[in-house]
Amino acid sequence: MSKSYGAAVKINQDYCSKCSVCYSVCPFEAVKRDPETDEVEIDIQKCQVCGICYSACPSFAIEIVYYDYESLINYVTCMREKNGSDTLVLMCRGNSPATCEVEEILEGQGLKLKNYIPLRLPCSGRVPTEFIFHVLKSGIKNIVSIQCEDDFCRFKEGTKINARRLMLSRMVLEELGYDQDVLKVIKYSHKVIYDTEKCVGCDKCVFICPYGAIEAEEFATPKIVQEACMGCGACALVCPHMAIQVKDFEFETISKKIWLYGEAVKKLKAEGKFPAILVFCCQWSEFSALDDPECFLFKKGAVAMEIPCFKALDPVHVVEALYSGFDGVLAVVCSEDDCKLQEGREIAERNVTVLRDVLKKKNLFDRFEVFMVSPRCVGEFNEKLDEFLKKIAALPPLKLEEMEAKARV
Repeated sequence: MSKSYGAAVKINQDYCSKCSVCYSVCPFEAVKRDPETDEVEIDIQKCQVCGICYSACPSFAIEIVYYDYESLINYVTCMREKNGSDTLVLMCRGNSPATCEVEEILEGQGLKLKNYIPLRLPCSGRVPTEFIFHVLKSGIKNIVSIQCEDDFCRFKEGTKINARRLMLSRMVLEELGYDQDVLKVIKYSHKVIYDTEKCVGCDKCVFICPYGAIEAEEFATPKIVQEACMGCGACALVCPHMAIQVKDFEFETISKKIWLYGEAVKKLKAEGKFPAILVFCCQWSEFSALDDPECFLFKKGAVAMEIPCFKALDPVHVVEALYSGFDGVLAVVCSEDDCKLQEGREIAERNVTVLRDVLKKKNLFDRFEVFMVSPRCVGEFNEKLDEFLKKIAALPPLKLEEMEAKARV
């Protein structure tokens, strides 16, 4: 990690009891003990900022930048005052569905909720037991945790750890007189959706899937092995008839959002606000910008669109963004070492190579860049964003009329 960035996770040695609980639960072997000083330390290069160690530390010796205990409590308090809800819905980053889909998932479990407090987390394993007890004491009556399926967890053990933690919490709460349903766990993961009527049996998805989740069938359309699907989106990009797509990240859904944002951008540019950029951001490469975009993105003339993985970055959407009115497009993704879906990384690299060739032919090469960042490096995303904004601001504004004419041709 560059010295210019602060570490998102560190241990306060004055509080550390050297119990090694953090060492035992870290799924990435990022916690180590110094043989000379006997101090427990975080290897920030290996750390994935899942927060599992933070939530497990019995002495609150681990300090974390994102979603710390106090900020979580403050968020719930503010939301309760705002909408008066007494139900808290926790969602893992890897499965956090669209708002309307949250209600569908809950309804499938017999919970008809319209008013609830949504709380998105990098991993369900980040939630400290103290947080559960605190929010219940503050007036929350029901807590629903929508967790990733065990094998789908981007942090390996996060789902399992939190499931056990909630089970123990439920046992304690029952002893204190709470209803057993006060804590409810739901397993859910984003998967591909498959429209066999659109499928022509070309088997491109079979060839490209890095997880072996699509099997060719003799004299039939391919078979989707849902248990193996990781929702990376690689198959969706090669399907010529959009028969297979990742739920909530469908091609047409993203396109409509881009054009809607583009209309707003045109109005801003007419008022002299320049430049405007679109940021395609892998949901694991940056936390705060995606969960609270108004904090600084909107102020800088940037709009963020989340993608489930670098492999799901569709070159067509990048070109669409430039045609719709954005002055530049930035792709913010994880490095190869940090990628939560490492299988098939070369697919993404290949797509970007093709995209750059297309942009070069259209004289748009300088308006697109790929930055690799990590939430472990506090401030890195901001710096990369400012760099790109400065670069785009130095370029002449895109002439929308010419771009739209070219698009029609």
